[in-house]
Amino acid sequence: MHWPAFITFASDATLVGLWAGGFLLLAVLALLADWRRSRRKNIDRVGCLPWTPIFLAAAFIGSGLLMVAVKGWLAP
Repeated sequence: MHWPAFITFASDATLVGLWAGGFLLLAVLALLADWRRSRRKNIDRVGCLPWTPIFLAAAFIGSGLLMVAVKGWLAP
């Protein structure tokens, strides 16, 4: 598999930023899924995934990685 030149020659900060974006996207999806589950019509259909802890973990990891990436981008 051939990676695009953008990813092949990207800095470490950019790669960490891409990972941060992925985790933050997962956090947004988990937030939407939790919102959808809280507004369900049939109260007995609970579901099997704990969306709130998934949101919290993904948001925490994503924001931490984003801070590291911004620090790497701003470094001289």
